[in-house]
Amino acid sequence: MPFSAVDVVLPCLDEAAALPGVLSRLPEGYRAIVVDNGSTDGSADVARAHGALVVTELRRGFGSAAHAGLLAATAPLVAFCDADGSMDPGDLPRLAAPVLAGEFELTLGRRRPTTRGAWPLHARFANLVLARLMRKASGVALHDLGPLRVASREGLLALDLQDRRSGYPLEMVLRASEAGWRIRELDIDYSPRVGRSKVTGTVRGTIRAIKDMSKLLRQARA
Repeated sequence: MPFSAVDVVLPCLDEAAALPGVLSRLPEGYRAIVVDNGSTDGSADVARAHGALVVTELRRGFGSAAHAGLLAATAPLVAFCDADGSMDPGDLPRLAAPVLAGEFELTLGRRRPTTRGAWPLHARFANLVLARLMRKASGVALHDLGPLRVASREGLLALDLQDRRSGYPLEMVLRASEAGWRIRELDIDYSPRVGRSKVTGTVRGTIRAIKDMSKLLRQARA
């Protein structure tokens, strides 16, 4: 198997329609690790057909899938990307460059919607509120929870992340800040996802994510 400089973890639940486009945009030297989290639409078969390493994670939850992908990764750097087509994996080299250069330990993509409907209003509002609380808890001047992100594999494993639901991305930032990591935010395009979101595309999913993240923020302030 060709050497992979960056392993890209893509948590996946019924994303068969989006995966071909996402995987085809991965830059050279970036290996896709698609973590199937209970798909019923053949997502795993689609991912394999497009050259991805497929990991099965039976325990439901974004954090469960994301962490299973991290454990399966072997490359020096690990990136996380949604599998729904909303983000362009072509942006990853720009996020990876500061980490590779040793300038930052964690880079996050700040979402910039390409169309009015790319980011539902309720989800955008929730992100604004949580980002403000995250800034207070971490002391890092961030504006987005940043689904597209890059860090070193060894560093991420050392953070010992415990959340297995929607709070996983937030816990990563909080633990990284506590560990003294240098964190940078870079603008990325954010497009309409392919299909319906299981989290931010629904009010119920957004409320669940807010509850998970609020719990982590309360713990951080304790």
